[in-house]
Amino acid sequence: MKPVIGGWSLRRRVIALLTVVGVLLIGLAVAEAAIAARNRTQIDAILNQTGPLRVQSQELLNAVLDQETAVRGYAVSGDPADLAPYDAGLEQEKATVAAMRTLLDDYPQIGQELRIVEERSAQWRETVAQPVITTTEREGTRAGQALVTEQARQRFDEVRSAVGDLQQEILDAREQAAANVRSSSNVLVVLLIIAALVVVVAGALLLLSLDRMVVRPLTGLADQVREVAEGDYQHRVTTHGPPEFVGLAGDVDAMRQKIASDLAEVREARERIEWVNSQLQKQAEELTRSNRDLEQFAYVASHDLQEPLRKVASFCQLLQRRYAGQLDERADQYIAFAVDGAQRMQRLINDLLAFSRIGRLTTGFVDVDLNKVMGDVAGQTEAARQYADAELTWTDLPVIRGEEPLLTNLLANLVSNSIKFRRPDVPPKVQISARLVGAEWEISCQDNGIGIEPEFADKIFVIFQRLHSKDAYPGTGIGLAIVKKIVEYHGGRVWVDTDVPEGTAIRFTLPARPEDVEAAAASEPGEESQEAPADDATPADEASPAPPEHSAGADQPDQADGPPQGGRTGDMRETVG
Repeated sequence: MKPVIGGWSLRRRVIALLTVVGVLLIGLAVAEAAIAARNRTQIDAILNQTGPLRVQSQELLNAVLDQETAVRGYAVSGDPADLAPYDAGLEQEKATVAAMRTLLDDYPQIGQELRIVEERSAQWRETVAQPVITTTEREGTRAGQALVTEQARQRFDEVRSAVGDLQQEILDAREQAAANVRSSSNVLVVLLIIAALVVVVAGALLLLSLDRMVVRPLTGLADQVREVAEGDYQHRVTTHGPPEFVGLAGDVDAMRQKIASDLAEVREARERIEWVNSQLQKQAEELTRSNRDLEQFAYVASHDLQEPLRKVASFCQLLQRRYAGQLDERADQYIAFAVDGAQRMQRLINDLLAFSRIGRLTTGFVDVDLNKVMGDVAGQTEAARQYADAELTWTDLPVIRGEEPLLTNLLANLVSNSIKFRRPDVPPKVQISARLVGAEWEISCQDNGIGIEPEFADKIFVIFQRLHSKDAYPGTGIGLAIVKKIVEYHGGRVWVDTDVPEGTAIRFTLPARPEDVEAAAASEPGEESQEAPADDATPADEASPAPPEHSAGADQPDQADGPPQGGRTGDMRETVG
């Protein structure tokens, strides 16, 4: 069972260790400050008290010696000038004693010795010096010298001995102060060593604690994480140590479980994808086989089925011509039904073949001028336009990348549809226009025909879908499906604009060439629309001519009257149903 401290967090442990170390260092710092203050006081005592006292004691001894020397000289010479050193020595003694007393507050023993020196000095002057001076002044030098006896010398030696005792006491005090300084300095050094040891021990404990509480748990956690990273996602991540690391290990393990769960899902998804890919591959193989079958069917339809169908149609027509009027009316009707059915079957087979060939029998994309394509379309639809008195016009159309035969068939189907689905007694008008929208050309085929109801706008592009009976409008119902397939093959889309006021507007998009897009983008910043005031309107005869509009009306032969300038669509010229 772990001790209670094992539940402490890393922050709490570090704070506890730093608090203990801080308290110890603060205590040592306070003790060192106190010892340092005492040491400074002791040093001050040596420098400012005992040191000056030693000097002053020597000055005091010199002053006493000057007095004794002056008295002996005066007794020999009798010259009053020889007493000057005596008076100066006396004044020096008084000044030195006064100065020494100011430094003796902390040294009562030295003060006691100083008083002894003063007393003996005073006794020497009273018993020896003054009598010698007085006798010499009154009786002469011989009488004065007679007083300088051995006893007088002993009196002065007592003074000198007292000064020596004073100096020894001062020296002892100084030695004691020096010893105190050395002791306090030693204590201060010991305290500094203890502080350094505390820092070293605290650092060692901190390193050991970090190694045990941080480095080892993190190293173990990193090793386990590496095991998981190497692919062992089932390895449980655990660790020991402070609660933070235990929580971190739990979070890492939760992440591992999440990754393992996601990987399991990824494996399952990959297995499903592999299965789907295998199914798709099988379907692609089946589709390839089906396409081969369709190609075979197209070949059969274009060769094998056409021959018996033509034979049936030919013999039915022969039967109709030879026996017309010889049989009853019902028989003529049945023969007419058979001929019509054979012809419709031929058209249906041709349209199906044309539909299946779109995008499969390709000649590659080239630059195609839609103005030239519209010239071919006008030639192909000339007979129908003359019959319906129709007018076909188009503005300047762009150059796009595509297959010219397919684009010719596309526009021919749209124009044929507009002519076929016209209103009774109203000459058809078909307008082809284009505009650049972003990176695409939006091309419109608009007419004034019967129009299309909005609910049938999508239905008309479905193969074999018809909105009218074949008796009202002939055809196979596959033309607009061909239009949609050609547009999508070129990377565009087709739809019916139901917002036009009359007739039908079929719009489709084709990708624009990059140079056309760049040219349009470059011209946009320079174009500024300006509206002139009504009073400054340009006269009609001075107005700039509008862009040329190409027309191919029923009474205006167009360029299709000559030899065609582009490729033909062959069997794909069947009119839209």
